[in-house]
Amino acid sequence: MARPIDIISRALKDIGALEAGEVPTADAAQDAFDMLNDMLDQWSNESMMIYNYTEIIFPVVQGQTQYTIGPTGDVGSTFTGSISGDILTITEVTSGSVTLNQYIDGGAVAAGTQIISFLTGAGGVINAPGTYKINVPQTVASTTINGYFQKPLGINSAFVRINTNSNGMPVQNGGLDYPVAVIGLDEYEMIGLKTLNGPWPKALYYNPGDVLGNLFVWPNPSQGEMHLFTDTIFTRYNTMYDDLAMPQGYTNAMRWCLAERLMPMYGKSNAAQIQMINAYAGQAKANIKRTNMKPQVVDYRDWE
Repeated sequence: MARPIDIISRALKDIGALEAGEVPTADAAQDAFDMLNDMLDQWSNESMMIYNYTEIIFPVVQGQTQYTIGPTGDVGSTFTGSISGDILTITEVTSGSVTLNQYIDGGAVAAGTQIISFLTGAGGVINAPGTYKINVPQTVASTTINGYFQKPLGINSAFVRINTNSNGMPVQNGGLDYPVAVIGLDEYEMIGLKTLNGPWPKALYYNPGDVLGNLFVWPNPSQGEMHLFTDTIFTRYNTMYDDLAMPQGYTNAMRWCLAERLMPMYGKSNAAQIQMINAYAGQAKANIKRTNMKPQVVDYRDWE
């Protein structure tokens, strides 16, 4: 499995800054590492570079129309769990909902730990007790753990799940899902009575903010479980020796795109070399974007 230092070494060799068998100096490696992380930040803003979507799930609170999303936000979960190797065992959920792509912290949990797949646990609240696979192997005794989400850059789509009817009785087959409109600030400002009471949210407005994302729902809900779909943000690497866990093609794109950015730093001016590296970088990103291209929106009336 490749690591950032491997990408850096290959990129420096591609531009002729290193010979075969050489390794970068500490300063050169650090400069390239910082540039690699900056490049990933930029990719988070290129929707067609995103290969994964995060589903943010949380129960609405009766009478609450504003929520915050991020490491210290109120959208997340609190549960009792322990970790052995790359297995998280959850025994009880105190609040919120356990989902994939949640980051966890608390106690001795290592920074950057994330739930990456279900095992015997199936997420949510009722089905949460069980085991989950995480991305950072470690050992943590049973303790209180908090789950949180990255602050999304935007909300792509949403729906609300209703598990009880107007009489408070459970809905058959696990509940009904209703679409929630994602609206902009102009549309949200046009809502005259933002505290209007309603059975569940029918629209939401999202302001990414600087530290926490602010989510506003309308009307003022009495029930519901919100499901938000967002582009997953590329994670900045903590060290040059972290493992790279990305789909096929991304390692190659990172290598050539990093080489493209490093050329000016090393004074590379050979026109043929610049053209070759630019072409490889462009082709690598184009291949990924073709793979990630969103399917055409279906007119559901054709299904009737």
